Amino acid sequence: MNQIDNIDLLIEEWGIENPDLDTSAMAVVGRILKLGKVFERRAEIALKDSGIHYTDLDVLATIRRSGQPYELTPKALMQSVLITSGAMTALLDRLTKLELIYRSPDERDGRIKKAVLTEKGKKVIDAAIIVRFNEAKESINCLSQTEYRLLSKLLKKLSVSI
Repeated sequence: MNQIDNIDLLIEEWGIENPDLDTSAMAVVGRILKLGKVFERRAEIALKDSGIHYTDLDVLATIRRSGQPYELTPKALMQSVLITSGAMTALLDRLTKLELIYRSPDERDGRIKKAVLTEKGKKVIDAAIIVRFNEAKESINCLSQTEYRLLSKLLKKLSVSI
């Protein structure tokens, strides 16, 4: 499979314009960045009918997989989904308006408002996560099982190292 993509072109063009520049890492990093955007866009499209966005799914799924009583603090959510506190507040407000979560004071510290999954929220995330995982599977169906396992292992190694 010798197809040329835009990362190949980027490397080639820099090779012409600045031959001393080491562009080799972009063969990996550039493709990871590009794929991240593509995967996120595909997820948004797949989730369209569920009425939630990709970031909504991320938060709802994090609460759902935490187990009963399906509640987490904003701090725990931010560590999992990696967004700023301001963005998290806006997201939690939107999910509250959609009645997918409600906010409940922490028993130990009343200043903290936990995000708690509603029954509606549980139903929405349980349906949406199936759609999301099926879309993810479709996204990588060009890989053989051997390629998939190797890529997963290599990406994990890279992820853990940085």
